[in-house]
Order: sequence, then structure tokens, then C-alpha cells
Amino acid sequence: MSAWLTVVGIGDDGFTGLGRPARRALLEASVIYGGERHLSMLPARLAARRAAWPRPFDLAPLLAERGGSVCVLASGDPMLFGVGSTLARQLPADELRVLPAPSSLSLAAARLGWPLQDVATVSLVGRPLPTLNAYLHDGARVFVLSADARTPAALADLLNARGFGATRMIVLEHLGGDAERRIDGRADQWSAGDGAALNLVALECRATDGAPRLPLTCGLPDDAFRHDGQLTKRDVRAITLARLAPTPGELLWDVGAGSGSIGIEWMRAHPTCRAIAIEGHAERQRFIEHNRDALGVPGLQLVAGRAPQALEGLAAPHAVFIGGGVTVPGVLEACWANLRDGGRLIANAVTLQGEAALAAWRDKHGGTLTRIALADAQPLGGFDTWRQALPITLLDAVKRSAGNGVAGQPDARSSV
Repeated sequence: MSAWLTVVGIGDDGFTGLGRPARRALLEASVIYGGERHLSMLPARLAARRAAWPRPFDLAPLLAERGGSVCVLASGDPMLFGVGSTLARQLPADELRVLPAPSSLSLAAARLGWPLQDVATVSLVGRPLPTLNAYLHDGARVFVLSADARTPAALADLLNARGFGATRMIVLEHLGGDAERRIDGRADQWSAGDGAALNLVALECRATDGAPRLPLTCGLPDDAFRHDGQLTKRDVRAITLARLAPTPGELLWDVGAGSGSIGIEWMRAHPTCRAIAIEGHAERQRFIEHNRDALGVPGLQLVAGRAPQALEGLAAPHAVFIGGGVTVPGVLEACWANLRDGGRLIANAVTLQGEAALAAWRDKHGGTLTRIALADAQPLGGFDTWRQALPITLLDAVKRSAGNGVAGQPDARSSV
């Protein structure tokens, strides 16, 4: 089937800024879908019927036009946080044609002289403000796609609260259009009121004294998390995450999540990593909600309940971490049964009963057991001595189907 749908990227300069292929597609279309702002940019001479997106947003009316000659208007590059990406997930590639215009990111990089490949991008369109927290590093440059006119002031408040008040903020409004405007300032001195709803904010991040330093590697400081002591400690957490081995797009179950530290660091590994934290303790649920926002992964899903009952109906994971509850009947079995083929199951135990449960499970299903013993130097009178932390027993197993190696046997990963 030939392409019946053309997605036209349009800039703030409107119809006059479009190239010849885009204009021809609009002239030949029988119907044009888009937001009200985009549709208002079209000249009256176009014969096509204008169709504004329904609210709430729904592709069904558009997809019902299949087989006709249809255009969609989108801002800038439709494949960059735009409707083009949404349509590409719904339609075969040969039914869709995309004609992009320069994106707001490209225009902003050109205005500021910032190499685009060196700038992180965060969209706050339909996404929580704390998403930005994962990108706050001293010296980092970040482009923020604003939700509305209030976003710059909200960003300034967040930056001040996180110890980044010295950050330089540059608000770029109506990029590429006649109304283009630039506003410069520091986050801790931001006084500009609401401007244009269509804006992008460029940040040159500068940390002040006391700002949290959150490295990109796993094993954040323990004090980065709010907790009641139910926390996988930093060094053990780093070892555990190395065994969980997150890769882009994968889903983790963090069972008996406590403070949510494992699921949070899993999601910080890559923007497309997903995690579900299962926690039945009400106060710890509040800790998880705080920690996921503070550490920049507000998309972490919290399931209020206890395994194995709370696992019912959840999407099948690529990896499971069990930090608490290995002795609860049915927890290990339910996690293993739901784990995808090739998925990893990592479980930690600190008690003799928990260790015995992991050993018995390993004997039945396979895997490796590793003993983690750590000690810190602490004062003893006028001298120092080693204080041992409670040893951790770690189970590491990879699920293999009968047609893909021996069921339950781990891969060739070595012990710590």
C-alpha cells in the first residue's frame, strides 16, 4: 500500500516556510489534521477539510480516513517527541511519509552555538517536572521542551531547590518565527513573568555548595535516598545492579522495594528503562514516591501490596530483584514463573532462613550463590578497626526455556 498519510512539520514561520513537497501535499490533501494553532497557519485557498485533534487526544478519527489523501501538521520535526513517532508505531512504514522542518532543538543550538550532540534533551510536555532531576550535573547543558508559559518559572524554582541556583537559563520563544524572543537570567534571580506558551529553555547547569552530586554509575550514596533503614546499601546495591545488568527498554520488578533504590537506579541507567516497585508498607511507599521524584525517575510505577499476590496482572519483566520476602511462600516461584525467557532473577538474603531458602531454590532451578562481606574502618579507642557489616547472600539465575539451553541454568557470569 502506498503512503496515504503525510506528516508535515511546520515551523513558527507557518505555511510560507514550507518546502515545495510539503506545500504540494497540503494542496492535494482531502483532509488535514492538526492542532488549532497549526491549522490557523494554513491559507484559505487550501481546499482540504480542517480537522482539529479531539480532546482528549485520539488517533481513531484519523485512522478511519485510511486510504484517502490525508495530511497531519506537527511542530518542527514530527519524529522528535512529536505525533510522527506516535503514528509510526501505529502504521507500516510504507503507509506513512514524513516531511520534517527544522526542530526547535536545531534552531536553539544554532542560536546559541551549542553542538547539538553535546546537549541533553528533556521534554516536559505531558511529563512531570521532576524528570529534569536526572539530568542535573555541574557543567551540563540541557534543552528543556516546555509544557507552557509557566514552565520557565517552575524550572527556576526546581533548580534553586536542588542546589543549582547559579544555573544560566535562556528562554527561547517562537523559534523561527517573526515573534522570536530570547530571555536570559540565572535561576536564583529569575523574575520574568509568564511569556509565550511556545518556548524552549536552555540550561547551563551550575551547582552551588551543598548540591547533591549524583554520578551516572550505579551505587548512589545512601543519603541520596529517604529511608527507614530498609535500604540495599551502596556497595551491595552496585554489585546487585551489575548482576541485574539493565539494558535499554527493559522492565524490572523490584519486589519488597523498601526505599525503591534498586528500581530507581535501574531507571537511571537509561531513559527507556522501566521499573515497577512492589511495596506493602505504607510509610515506605511514601519514601519511594519521594525518592523517584528527587532522583529524576517519576515514571517508576509503585504497586501498593505484597508479593506474590501483588504481582498478579503485571507486565512480564526482563529482570526481577527480590530484596525482601525470599522466605515468604510463593514469592520466588511467582517471580520465576513470570520472568521472560532470558531474564535475570537476583535475590538478596541477610538471615540464615533467607540464605537457606535461596540455597534450596538454587538446588532446584539452578543459578549461582555469592557471599558478599564488607567491612568499614571505624574508631576503637585511639585506634581504628574493621567493623563488619552483616554478610549478604546473593542468588543470581538466568531463565532459559527448554528450547534455549537448560532451564534455570545461569549464563557464564562469574561470581563477585
